[in-house]
Amino acid sequence: MLLEGKNAVVYGGAGPVGRAVARAFAREGARVFLAGRTLATLDEVAQEIADAGGAAETAQVDALDEPAVDAHADGVAGEAGGIDVSFNAIGHGDVHGLPLLELPFEDFARPITTAMRAQFLTTRAAARHMTRQGSGVIMAITATTARLSIPNVGGTGVTFDAIESLCRQWACELGRYGVRVVWLQTTGLPEAIADTVQPAYGTGSGDGMTKAELIAWLRRSTMLDRLASLAEVGNMAAFIASDQAGAVTGAAANLTCGQAPSR
Repeated sequence: MLLEGKNAVVYGGAGPVGRAVARAFAREGARVFLAGRTLATLDEVAQEIADAGGAAETAQVDALDEPAVDAHADGVAGEAGGIDVSFNAIGHGDVHGLPLLELPFEDFARPITTAMRAQFLTTRAAARHMTRQGSGVIMAITATTARLSIPNVGGTGVTFDAIESLCRQWACELGRYGVRVVWLQTTGLPEAIADTVQPAYGTGSGDGMTKAELIAWLRRSTMLDRLASLAEVGNMAAFIASDQAGAVTGAAANLTCGQAPSR
């Protein structure tokens, strides 16, 4: 197994991405520590993992609460003997469907400030332990919104761009301690898209799209004519977190199915 004997923390462990990543980590032998704001849903994921023969523990942690994040990381490291993997999959409170001309600043800025605070705090908390042990992997998830010009997505593109920039800085500062920092980059994830899609998402037309229409629109921009699945995100996360990917840091793992914006 790729992660046998590893301790992995997953923030936002009850969300679609966090759940998929946590299950993949556990399947590959990691002891998974699920963190999030709603304990009941975290416990559901932990039970799924246990039913599949894995090991998972839960804790109510707000990733924006600095003392809580630090205390949780210290507790995990103290109990398990260290932290080998930290994956941040929390939601950012994005608002889609309005042009920037009509978008309140608070709605634009919320995902940026949320992501930056959560990514910084969770990374720092884990890195303090990883640097002492001389190894570790810190991971985030972004999307190609970070490098494309897509209308009516509010602060989402800036948010993902900021996450990637922050990850690069952490990578260059932590590399000498043996700590790697990698982010998974996707297009859209069909299983994580809400059934009711915000009006005008990505089209600039002012018309709403159904979930099926949005998925078809995203698929047309990919070379494989499909989108990555949550299972594929989990599989890639497990591989990147493993020693098999030991030379990869400061970079994206591309799960965009070959997105080609000019198509």
